[in-house]
Amino acid sequence: MPLCRAAWQAQDAFAAGSDPRPEPPEAPGPNECCESGCVPCVYDLYAEAMQEYREALAAWEQRQAGGQETAN
Repeated sequence: MPLCRAAWQAQDAFAAGSDPRPEPPEAPGPNECCESGCVPCVYDLYAEAMQEYREALAAWEQRQAGGQETAN
């Protein structure tokens, strides 16, 4: 499965030594769906991109939590 833009950005940034938070995909505009039953629909593509974003965000959050040490 191809990586979404957020996942690619996270991969590139991590390789470069920084790790910015992934950005969510842009939601389809109100007039982007023609409501004729296209396969795939722009809403299907958006749902897939959101799932990839959630996965990238969860991985990013895990990396951030792993990088923090508690001072005792």
